[in-house]
Amino acid sequence: MSDNLMKKLITTLVITLFVKVLLFAQSTPVVQQTLIFPPQEKHVHGSSIVSLPNGDFLVAWFQGSGERTADDVRIMGARLKKGETKWSEPFLMADTPHLPDCNPVLFLNAEGKLFLVWIAVQANLWEQSILRFKTSTDYNKTGAPVWNWQDNILLKPDNRFAEEVAKKFKDLPESTIGWAGYAPKYDEMIVEASKDVTKRSIGWMTRIKPLLMENGRIVLPLYSDGYNFSLTAISDDNGTSWKPGLPIVGRGPIQPAIVRKKNGTLVAYMRDSGDEPTRVHVSESADNGESWKATIKTDIPNTASVELLTLKDGKWAFLGNDIDNGRYELSLRVSDDEGKTWKWKTLIENDQSKKGGYSYPSLIQTADGLLHMTYSHHPEKGKKSIKYVVVDPKILTR
Repeated sequence: MSDNLMKKLITTLVITLFVKVLLFAQSTPVVQQTLIFPPQEKHVHGSSIVSLPNGDFLVAWFQGSGERTADDVRIMGARLKKGETKWSEPFLMADTPHLPDCNPVLFLNAEGKLFLVWIAVQANLWEQSILRFKTSTDYNKTGAPVWNWQDNILLKPDNRFAEEVAKKFKDLPESTIGWAGYAPKYDEMIVEASKDVTKRSIGWMTRIKPLLMENGRIVLPLYSDGYNFSLTAISDDNGTSWKPGLPIVGRGPIQPAIVRKKNGTLVAYMRDSGDEPTRVHVSESADNGESWKATIKTDIPNTASVELLTLKDGKWAFLGNDIDNGRYELSLRVSDDEGKTWKWKTLIENDQSKKGGYSYPSLIQTADGLLHMTYSHHPEKGKKSIKYVVVDPKILTR
């Protein structure tokens, strides 16, 4: 073989390889990813991300020696300044003295006021949690927002709560768990507990960002480990006051993520904390979140919290652990028929060792169409962080 022919072959191979690499890079929907802070031994979990009007991003998570049983757990945060790629050093966002603080949620209301909603865990029991919130209108500076107001969100579900629980359990398929010859059915125990005014007024917990509707209504998803189902808190005055909707009843539907269909129906996707096999629960509301159908299970496997978002082009995005065991895979799905089918899917995390945990995601979309997500990044024991990933959905859905 002549030297010229050899050079031509080598040049062709190099060009082919370059083109393949370029095409692969262009077909990868992940355009940016980084840990918000170096891996650490302390437990970090339950993040929430918000895009601020000045182009900054703010993230909150809870951090400490454990979760509900560790009184040193507090809400931490970090800021990504516009145009920068490195997150700030973490800073304190909220700390209730002598109580664990968990499950922060960040959002802006229609007036541009920043909300941080979270739970303070009394008696180290999830079912004794108190909803707390802070607001800020001075949040564009370096570091933590300057908080203008702090209070609790106190809900008082009335007798319709118990009536709805009893009614909706009748709508569910016959239960095959939670009972034996000498023990009452699990369903009956929950129905009875729903009559307790104290139990139904406390223990409602945050996890996922609210749905902000065009009419100004805020629908904040909540759930209870005591009842093992969900509820919404509704505000029609931009978050100044809150009222409870009727419960979202099922066997284990918790941590709702809510979107709105084109016909006005609200749809909630929920983590399955009930019987096997665990599958994402779904429910619908025809009255803007006031009441909900009894939940049914989808065919999407589920082991932890899920996120749901309506994109600017009308498609839906789903982010969660859609596997039967563990949290070693985190998937982003996209649907163009409002959840009937999920035509596109990419793995944000795919731990071949199946030992890591990547879960509890938060998902938003910015004006440029990019998806921004944060989630707990626990590849191995003693190395925990919050990861930030940016995805271009147009590449995913080509």
